Amino acid sequence: MPPRPAYGHNKDGHDDLKQVLLSLGVSSDGGLPVRLGVRDGNTSDSTETPIAIEECLALGLEGVRGMVAESKASCKRTLGLCLEKRLGLITLVPRTCAVRQELEAWGAQQGTLPLLLEKPGRTRQESPRQWYGQSVVRRVEVEYSDGRVALEALRFVVVHSSQLAQQAALTYGKAQTHEAARVAEHIRRVEVRRFACAADAETAIADYDGRGQGRRGRRPRPWRSHALRYRVEACQQRKKRAQRGRPPKTAQPQEEVYYRLGVESAALERAKEEQGGACWRRLSAPRHVMIPRFCKPIQSRTPR
Repeated sequence: MPPRPAYGHNKDGHDDLKQVLLSLGVSSDGGLPVRLGVRDGNTSDSTETPIAIEECLALGLEGVRGMVAESKASCKRTLGLCLEKRLGLITLVPRTCAVRQELEAWGAQQGTLPLLLEKPGRTRQESPRQWYGQSVVRRVEVEYSDGRVALEALRFVVVHSSQLAQQAALTYGKAQTHEAARVAEHIRRVEVRRFACAADAETAIADYDGRGQGRRGRRPRPWRSHALRYRVEACQQRKKRAQRGRPPKTAQPQEEVYYRLGVESAALERAKEEQGGACWRRLSAPRHVMIPRFCKPIQSRTPR
């Protein structure tokens, strides 16, 4: 059955173009193509990975012991399939997974990790590239073919790379610069708001800090690289007269109290221990590796 072009997630930002998904599996010795899969344009990579594994095993190739895949392969169904087929798997754990956040926090508390690999810099001016890491075992959920979900002990490798640390610092600096403009606009909009009582101002602070209910079921997201501190300020202004015309000379001007928010912002400095961290999931040690490479979707110029 031919693939169906459809609108899907596009990393290039071209949401107005239809696409199809290509998945390519190559061998570890020379990168020879082994299998090719063509899927619909709205197919997720995490859904395609178990299908790619089944197709690789159906070929009956000699020496297939495992695979190396990107972070999209890190899902319950893929892990369960690899355990059932006794297939080795090496993949990067996504940052959104709770086990990676736990292991990164664990690695930051260990001080200095053992040195795993060291390579000279690409240029004479570049310092040597170093990888520090340690292997640990954690229990995570996996899904088997019969739909059963169980906790299995898997091996993870917590790695800290000096090269990734430099890239993370550069990326964090750029993101902080872009966020500074949005923070300035946010502060301008916050400071012009007026509240009738202090309770309303405190409620607004809870919303800005991400402790409120938000709008349309979406909770406010705190700032990533800036720390904002809000304070309630009481101000006075002349009360507007209810009647038109010039007031009598004997009339005393009346004042009314309103409340506003003051905002102080500070850029957050990211700790060096939090940069360059990665977590790799490893199922056994494959001797021969089949690497699936997921190419970018092919787009057609069909308008929406």
